[in-house]
Amino acid sequence: QVQLVESGGGLVQAGGSLRLSCAASGRAVSSASMGWFRQAPGKQREFVAAISRISGSTPYADSVKGRFTISRDNTKNTVYLQMNSLKPEDTAVYYCAAGWSVATTPTTYDYWGQGTQVTVSS
Repeated sequence: QVQLVESGGGLVQAGGSLRLSCAASGRAVSSASMGWFRQAPGKQREFVAAISRISGSTPYADSVKGRFTISRDNTKNTVYLQMNSLKPEDTAVYYCAAGWSVATTPTTYDYWGQGTQVTVSS
């Protein structure tokens, strides 16, 4: 059984930064494709970033490209999402996910964390 636990969310002013962490247990992050998604109130869950288990490629949503960076530390079995130049529209619950293939669709991923709230004030 794979468990994912997100942390690092909080309240930040526009233009600020946060780093989200996703600690995994039950499976090495190096053996899974890992993704970050977010869901704002009243909206569908949307893709943010991912990192491939095979190639290490890191696709990003256009809305976060150049501002967010996904990375993983295999020694800590943790995936990170560094978020810079945050905007009010980045406000959402952020979820970490693990699966076999890297993709932008939530249904591709088999395991999910409980989410962490990110609120960006204007």
